[in-house]
Amino acid sequence: MNTPNPASLTPVQIHADHVSQKRLGNWTTARTFQVRARHAQVTIDLRSPHIPAGDIELDLDLDHSAVTLLVTDDAVIDHWDLAWTGRGQVKQTYHPNPAGTGRQIRLTGQVRHGEVRVHSGGIAQLSAIASRDYLTDAHRTHGHGGTPTLDDPAHGA
Repeated sequence: MNTPNPASLTPVQIHADHVSQKRLGNWTTARTFQVRARHAQVTIDLRSPHIPAGDIELDLDLDHSAVTLLVTDDAVIDHWDLAWTGRGQVKQTYHPNPAGTGRQIRLTGQVRHGEVRVHSGGIAQLSAIASRDYLTDAHRTHGHGGTPTLDDPAHGA
């Protein structure tokens, strides 16, 4: 039996206060995240093949903020334990997994006047491409004769 990597058990903490943060590509090997955002926009890429198998957990504390999750096509979003105060919702753009198979992404915590957006497939790729980080990655890989990995983290695996 495989023992989990201790680094994958330690929650990654993302704190955003009146800023926009993007964590794209193969940026982590963790499966648990704590996201604290106030009047902010946070984009988290969960498509990396470097993230170990198993459920992914996000503990959210959002105040007038939006979190965008970039996920694989087979991901299942469980937001049953997410508490809402004021307006807000989980928006899923074209997410073709009616069978409910695939990696489960569990959202917990509290959202006050905010939302969680879930992008998969081509929409997730476009979200990554429409970033300054992608342009930097494209320039870097072009100079070294490679392929950018931010639009699809599986390229770098």
